[in-house]
Amino acid sequence: MRHAKSLFCSSLLLVSLLIGSLVQAAEHPGYIDAPDRRTTGIGKFYMEREISFVMGHQAADWLNRPGRIEEERPDEVVTNMGLNSDHVVADIGAGSGYFSFRIAKLVPDGNVMAVDIQPEMLQLIEAQKRQDGVTNIQGVLGAIDDPNLPVNSIDAAIMVDAYHEFSHPFEMIRGIYEALRPGGRIFLLEYRGEDASVPIRPLHKMTEEQVVKEMSVFGLEWTDTLDFLPWQHMMIFTKT
Repeated sequence: MRHAKSLFCSSLLLVSLLIGSLVQAAEHPGYIDAPDRRTTGIGKFYMEREISFVMGHQAADWLNRPGRIEEERPDEVVTNMGLNSDHVVADIGAGSGYFSFRIAKLVPDGNVMAVDIQPEMLQLIEAQKRQDGVTNIQGVLGAIDDPNLPVNSIDAAIMVDAYHEFSHPFEMIRGIYEALRPGGRIFLLEYRGEDASVPIRPLHKMTEEQVVKEMSVFGLEWTDTLDFLPWQHMMIFTKT
């Protein structure tokens, strides 16, 4: 029995080392600073995509606008995540917690890690938690290049209209990848860049092709794209 346990532990260690080596082996495509090519973004490019400006906490009211229910169907989004009641889910770029609080209801035995780089946003979430008596949301102050999540700690991560604003997308996805448990999923929602009729500025949209290209840097498996939303792709990537 002791020998079998030793072999089992050795196998787990080997798997962990292999996963770690895959992450470390991911080749950084690099960034290009090209102010002369700047349109309405920050003039920094990743895999030929100009990175957008970040929406500040001053626009938090816009995140909670009544029309968002119909435009983004948040309740349908979280239902389509297929979560278990004990899952730990990271809401990356959580903002005022618009999705965090909805997800929290679906994981009563789990937890939501509400990650944002703006302390003001996390303060809004804390105030809402106190008001609603919610205890399974934990605010996490991230950095522009690190979600600050422990390795192998989450079952899923969701990014809603946030990824295109990351000034360090490679480092952020690396941090999320490392935080995901094997089989964990990333749900990435972005306004459809292929659709000119979507009334959103171009740099705040992404094409399915561009998203797949950027996620493939880490070997994330493109599992599905759910197109039930009026304006957005809901893309699913799995850590195999």
